[in-house]
Amino acid sequence: MPVRVLPPNPSLEHLKHQAKDLLKEHAAHIPSVAQRIREFHPRFRRASDKEIFDAHLKLSDAQLTIARESGFPSWPRLKRHIEKPSLADRLNLPHHERIEDPIFRQAVDLLDAGDVARLRAHLKQHPELSHQRVLFEGGNYFYNPTLLEFIAENPTRRGRLPANIVDIARVILDAGVEKAALDEALMLVASSNVARESGAQLPLIDLLCDYRADPDRAIRTAAVFAEFEAVHALIRRGARVDLSIATALGRVDDARRLLSTANAEDRHWAMALASQLGHVEILRMLLDAGEDPNRYNPVGGHCHSTPLHQAAAANHADVVKLLVERGAQLDWRDTMWNATPADWARHEGRSEIEAYLRVQEARSGKKE
Repeated sequence: MPVRVLPPNPSLEHLKHQAKDLLKEHAAHIPSVAQRIREFHPRFRRASDKEIFDAHLKLSDAQLTIARESGFPSWPRLKRHIEKPSLADRLNLPHHERIEDPIFRQAVDLLDAGDVARLRAHLKQHPELSHQRVLFEGGNYFYNPTLLEFIAENPTRRGRLPANIVDIARVILDAGVEKAALDEALMLVASSNVARESGAQLPLIDLLCDYRADPDRAIRTAAVFAEFEAVHALIRRGARVDLSIATALGRVDDARRLLSTANAEDRHWAMALASQLGHVEILRMLLDAGEDPNRYNPVGGHCHSTPLHQAAAANHADVVKLLVERGAQLDWRDTMWNATPADWARHEGRSEIEAYLRVQEARSGKKE
């Protein structure tokens, strides 16, 4: 879930105004606002646009949405961050430098240094460390990690992993970890470009799966970030190939076979991945089967944008044209930067796609 990272000196008054603006936009039935509320307000996680617009929204609901959109679980926590900041609130620092507990910080430093012997001794001296969590607010993931989750270098902190990171991970695993931490670590490793570039991604996937991490929990995230070596490794370790994964891999025949029995969630994911990754034949099948091109992508799948935004940014001209031909809205704006698909194309330097979309915008305006 992308978040709007707060500026260095955020204004609580400005955030209050944002909450009031959100209420006005909700009353005006603006589609991007429905997506923001669905993504960040727990009560509306599975609500349709109509259900969201029909609901009575209070100022406290808007403030909760704004707080969670900024990476904080509640408005009071956001308020505390602004009024009484601590070391953990210094969002400009890498995560390890924001750790206030010196014992946990030492464990992370030993992990980063690749010091197996001292880390093993540190964990033996402080056995609670393998289950302990630290709190990081103000980001879009890595909110409450255990020590194990630092092995992925995701989010990037130092830009590198020690050469013996697999041995380091095994030391932590042997100290005992929760199943939830195992699964989260696998998802972070499978979507980590640093782990891949260091040659550690596949060995870490195998190690975590050996300790019973669930490959199904990580495979969609790996696909969204185009970590295809990780996707194949997770399949080898037993991950299920559903419609969304067949789509991500461009397996047209498998996608055709799976489409008729796929549930609504799998179809939604497949639509997003086909557009992002340029699989036009599968996208056409989905549209022919009744999938709506005018939906924001699912949570976890670049949900701040629509399929047309993603296709335009990725320079998939055939996908862009197919979406437009099938009625994709040209004026829908993403929820992060309030930009249209043509704006995304311009930002990414996709001049031909931008020109095509601008022409379509002009034609659409004349028809109105």
